[in-house]
Amino acid sequence: MPAEARRHVTDVRVMRALANPVRYRIFGHLMGAGPQTASECAQVVGATASNCSYHLRELARYGLIERVAEAPGDARERPWRTTGTGFSFHPSETDRDDPATRLVSGRLVHLGIDDDAALAHASADAHDDLPRPWRDAEALNSYGILVSAEELVALVARVDAVVRPFIALTREDAPPDACAVHVTFQAFRRPGGA
Repeated sequence: MPAEARRHVTDVRVMRALANPVRYRIFGHLMGAGPQTASECAQVVGATASNCSYHLRELARYGLIERVAEAPGDARERPWRTTGTGFSFHPSETDRDDPATRLVSGRLVHLGIDDDAALAHASADAHDDLPRPWRDAEALNSYGILVSAEELVALVARVDAVVRPFIALTREDAPPDACAVHVTFQAFRRPGGA
């Protein structure tokens, strides 16, 4: 199994670079699908290949992705990959109270929520066209739980430990019929809740 390379990004300039909707979708696609060319990204994110090339270069400029150097072909056909197998984006303690940093950090959170929702809507629209085993395997579960902050931290860690062996960028033992699956786990205190 390839080694995990989880990165914690605190640089607000990097977060600002990712806070573009097209870049965010491209980055998410590379995280889920692995190395892709600009043309392959364009088909998924709904942009032109030249527009994707620009955004890929910007993501590379900030160290979030890189060219796959060992891939055959010229530069236009060489795929891009992420520089880590997992990322978290949070401002540093010194930047946390800066209004511009809070705005960028919030923008990334909202882009993630919007992207997850868009993928879920597209999946719901395509559900009936899936083979029966995949239709039966899909799950869109919600739970209303009652926990302390400490218990929530422990729960999130346990879910992460269960999911981590299946991450596409590090899994080498996937069965031949494995397909890319989007898994979202959101856990937050209900707004207005006690």
